[in-house]
Amino acid sequence: MSDAGETRVARRIHVRGKVQGVCFRAWTIEQATELGLDGWVRNREDGSVEAVAVGAAGKVEELIARCRRGSPDSRVDGVIVEETPGIVARGFSQKATV
Repeated sequence: MSDAGETRVARRIHVRGKVQGVCFRAWTIEQATELGLDGWVRNREDGSVEAVAVGAAGKVEELIARCRRGSPDSRVDGVIVEETPGIVARGFSQKATV
């Protein structure tokens, strides 16, 4: 499926639940890379995980859907999605905990 001409969007994804200590960040990088997205993911001190995903609208929505289901060992209790300016480097990386 081609993304040619599809609108690029940027979304901040905030995931709550059992999402730290279960490889959720590495899984998110794997999913985002597979979808061809740019952005980053990081742990939050409150136990949640935050990510910014930038790319074709349909691909970003697919990542959000995958985050709602979660990685194999995680338990997702809630996901908050917000629009964001989406100024990110190419590729998808892990950032330090905040």
